[in-house]
Amino acid sequence: MNAKLSMESPGNWAVETLRSLTVGSGLFKDGDWIESKDQDPNGEVRLIQLADIGDGLFVDKSSRFLTKSKAKELRCTFLEKGDLLIARMPEPLGRTCIFPLEGDHKYVTVVDVCIVRASPEKVNSKYLMYLLNSPDIRTKIDSLKSGSTRKRISRGNLSIIELPVASLEEQEDIVIEIETLFSELDKGIESLRTARQQLKAYRQAVLKHAFEGKLTEQWRQENPDKLESPEQLLTRIQQEGEQSYQKQLEDWRKAVKTWEANGKKGKKRGKPKSPVFGAQDANCDISMPNSWTPISLGSIAGIAGGLTKNQKRNSYSQKMRYLRVANVYADKLVLDDIQEIGVTSSEFEKVKLEKNDLLIVEGNGSVDQIGRVSLWDASISDCGHQNHLIKVRLDNPEYARLVLLFLLSPVGRDLIVKEASSTSGLHTLSISKISNLCIPVMPQEEAIRLLALIDEKTTNADKMIEEIDAQLLRSETLRQSILKNAFFNQLPKGGHD
Repeated sequence: MNAKLSMESPGNWAVETLRSLTVGSGLFKDGDWIESKDQDPNGEVRLIQLADIGDGLFVDKSSRFLTKSKAKELRCTFLEKGDLLIARMPEPLGRTCIFPLEGDHKYVTVVDVCIVRASPEKVNSKYLMYLLNSPDIRTKIDSLKSGSTRKRISRGNLSIIELPVASLEEQEDIVIEIETLFSELDKGIESLRTARQQLKAYRQAVLKHAFEGKLTEQWRQENPDKLESPEQLLTRIQQEGEQSYQKQLEDWRKAVKTWEANGKKGKKRGKPKSPVFGAQDANCDISMPNSWTPISLGSIAGIAGGLTKNQKRNSYSQKMRYLRVANVYADKLVLDDIQEIGVTSSEFEKVKLEKNDLLIVEGNGSVDQIGRVSLWDASISDCGHQNHLIKVRLDNPEYARLVLLFLLSPVGRDLIVKEASSTSGLHTLSISKISNLCIPVMPQEEAIRLLALIDEKTTNADKMIEEIDAQLLRSETLRQSILKNAFFNQLPKGGHD
């Protein structure tokens, strides 16, 4: 890319800038600096924000206001229907939409949104919007961003980007062609999303039937000799808990010996607590077969919080990679951005994850996201977790996937939502709330059969969902290709960067 950011025009196309396209009766300026103290929820002037600016689409989601008198006092620029709004901050940087709302002196926007009111004698507003959202122009915008932490592009830098502008007649033809292709693409995308939603609904239906006992109903009828009584189930659970505790105790003793042998100072790793086994949960209101036993999750697992981030940790010499809320989704780990944090030796051992640990998100602004859970795959060695992720370590790791699927099922999700509390819109869980979650325990052989049936019924659906996701990603690439072809593939060879 050259420093002038210019390009040759195909055929008789002109080379313009946003400044030249807005001379005369047009407008090219930033929104207004409006502070919180200037706003009034009862005001009649709506403040359009960055969140409203989509990529070619006005999102229409903000709800901030100020009075008309305050807007005039601040000498705000009132928006008009058809204005182009350019987001000077990501993501993505430079995304542009047409303002679709009508009303005299009813809308203003923030300073990080650039307002473009182009001359209709020079450019079709839709043409200009599609051009600014095209990959070549977006690349040029990105090359001119500045700022140490919050990247943005200035209006001055926007003004030097040279734009290929066809005749008005050609512009109309190009817009029609783009929108025809986009319409066909959107129909395909809608079909893909519908199919994806249907597959997800099918998967949830399978999990619902699984944990209502319907999937293994025939198996129970055919294998009555393999069913354990509730008393036998509880006895087995207690034995597994005791075995897990003895292993923790042995690990703790080894850690203390190593600690003392190395002459370390400070707080030692605490001795593990002996297990507390609960009786059947009489308050568990989920439907299940008589041969299953409801029990609190805390009775079959160790449940613990993680590391709290603070400035003091920056001085610790020992560092540890750790998972944050952003790394944990429903049955999915996103590990492309793993950060480090300072820890003490005792903390290192306490929060270090083991394969098949369950990680549950403690809180979220959306009730749909509260308690999302995934299974740790041990793909990163010596990895810990932050305090907003609650770790669940099953006494018997073989149960981990079954518990995961239960918590992902409609039955488990309902229990999580009921258990969560809400304060100012934030839904939260705690170690005690997760410990109290009711989990169905079933005979071992039935559990094995249940997992096999779930896999049998959902594997193909999961593969189809992955393929649909890949197609949706390709659709976005195709959208960008349509814009690129519309404006730049007509250029002579070597005509642009």
